[in-house]
Amino acid sequence: MKRNITRSVAAMPKDWRYVLLHTVVAAAFIFLLQRYALSASLESALLWAVTFAGCAAGLAYSQINR
Repeated sequence: MKRNITRSVAAMPKDWRYVLLHTVVAAAFIFLLQRYALSASLESALLWAVTFAGCAAGLAYSQINR
């Protein structure tokens, strides 16, 4: 399974890897911040993580198309 994911990421264009990385890091950061630093519920933390991930993906995409 991990090998398939590695191949999929390696086959992606370089710019899209940055979008994916930016999205994952933003989601993880906001989830950990909400869940543990601010003691939010799991549902709320996941909702914020998805929202911030979408915003981060949009921002990264707009930057690669500059």
